[in-house]
Amino acid sequence: MALRASTAWADAPRGLQLDSKKRECVFVVNPKGANGRTGREWSNIFPKLSLELSKHYNVSQVRTSGPFHATEATRKAVEDGAAAVIAVGGDGTLHEVVNGFFHDNCASADESSHKTALGLIPLGTGSDFARTFGWSNDPYQAIHRIARGDHRRIDTGYVSVGGNRHHFINVGALHLSAQAGYHATKYKWLGNLSYVIGALQAFMHHKNRDLDIRINGEEWKRFSRVTSIAIGNGKYFGGGMKITPTADPYSGDLEVTILQHFQWYHFVIHLFKLYKGTFLELNNTWRFDKVKSIEIKEADNESGDDGVFVQADGEHLGFLPAEFGILPGSLDFLC
Repeated sequence: MALRASTAWADAPRGLQLDSKKRECVFVVNPKGANGRTGREWSNIFPKLSLELSKHYNVSQVRTSGPFHATEATRKAVEDGAAAVIAVGGDGTLHEVVNGFFHDNCASADESSHKTALGLIPLGTGSDFARTFGWSNDPYQAIHRIARGDHRRIDTGYVSVGGNRHHFINVGALHLSAQAGYHATKYKWLGNLSYVIGALQAFMHHKNRDLDIRINGEEWKRFSRVTSIAIGNGKYFGGGMKITPTADPYSGDLEVTILQHFQWYHFVIHLFKLYKGTFLELNNTWRFDKVKSIEIKEADNESGDDGVFVQADGEHLGFLPAEFGILPGSLDFLC
């Protein structure tokens, strides 16, 4: 892809500039993303980007070499007082970068306050978080956004599972959807089709489960034969499925959808409704908005089957029980 001429660079730093001293702008890149496409495109993009931004920032890049490298690189950049850390890749890379902004077991927005902004150049397989804003997978559009330097406080979610706290910016999921994401990682070379294949594979051994759920600290309620739960800060997951269709990452709330009694053929028949976000008109679907916290546990597992999968931003985190919550306005986001 050839570089396109840009006239937006001259005024680039005004929104992002926080002081007169040149500060670091760090790009954290997953070169293996999208079956290697991320690395190939980034090699063409970075020289031009670096040349223009270096007028106002010390520009650097970190090419990740394995799991959690993006988190470590982000944490160091934040501690060093970088102006911005920009994730270059898909939702997995963004997830790791977001976690680098938070201290371990950070539970409040105040604890994550710092002068470093978060940015995103979506160059991954799914890039579902970018869809919430209507952003395409075009890196040059993302460069113009970063060049403008406009930023706004954005919410992040957290999930406590297995004694550990993780942060997420897009969607957390349980049971079938989480297990589908787990299987989809094996087929990333197929692009968005990998999520459909992952869901069908997950259904092969799937059993709907009775779950006990408590929202916003109110009474526990039992939901029978739960197929899937999504906890959204953003609207999309699974390569474009509009699973929490009215979620707003600036609202200070999460949106939760619960699917019950689904079988594999329901998934096939109603797949287009999942992508359009119109599945809530079906029977056995529930939607909750203005959710600050949600606790979920199995009602029973006397059969000794595998536990209920938990994931966030497409990353497998463990098994129930789990607690999800929201940190309103906890990050400064380049938008």
